[in-house]
Amino acid sequence: MSDKKEHWDKVFATKQETEVSWYQQKPETSINFFTKNNIPKDAKIIDIGGGDSYLIDNLLEMGYQNLFLLDISVNAIERIKNRLGTKSEKVTFIVSDILDFHPETTFDVWHDRASFHFLTSENDISIYKKLVSNSIVSNGFLFLGTFSENGPLKCSGLEITQYSEAKFESIFGSDFVKINCFEENHQTPFNTTQNFIFCTFKKK
Repeated sequence: MSDKKEHWDKVFATKQETEVSWYQQKPETSINFFTKNNIPKDAKIIDIGGGDSYLIDNLLEMGYQNLFLLDISVNAIERIKNRLGTKSEKVTFIVSDILDFHPETTFDVWHDRASFHFLTSENDISIYKKLVSNSIVSNGFLFLGTFSENGPLKCSGLEITQYSEAKFESIFGSDFVKINCFEENHQTPFNTTQNFIFCTFKKK
């Protein structure tokens, strides 16, 4: 078992959902992305590093029918399956490190809130960029959320990479057109504030 997988399996085995900094009962920022961009209900959507986030619950309630969730932790996947109950049959779950992911299909929407920033080496970031570029259909959407340059330097005890609008564009600008970027404060369950940057890109 890799150190990363062991780390995240332990997190999801030992902490309740409200005991992690990324907890949101209603992920409004992500939901707004889907509504503002009029993402069709039959769009093929993948949530990267979704863990036991409530995004999938909300997308199901909104009528989305073609949902995929990838996470490195089998414990995270089991938690969300248990919460969703029979609704989990409507979601394709994938247990994988994102760097080992080789999708057999392409996606209309690639959603990643607070997973990408755990990649800290240039090589890993390059692998992710190539994967994203190959996995999103022409005119498909890439929605990324990471800690901003005003945000924390670590999450869950792990080093992260902070991002700015310019830094996002330098990585993804060759294959994607930027639609918008904005910063936003996230209030954690521990009454601390984390500054995020969110960017929406469209595949060329």
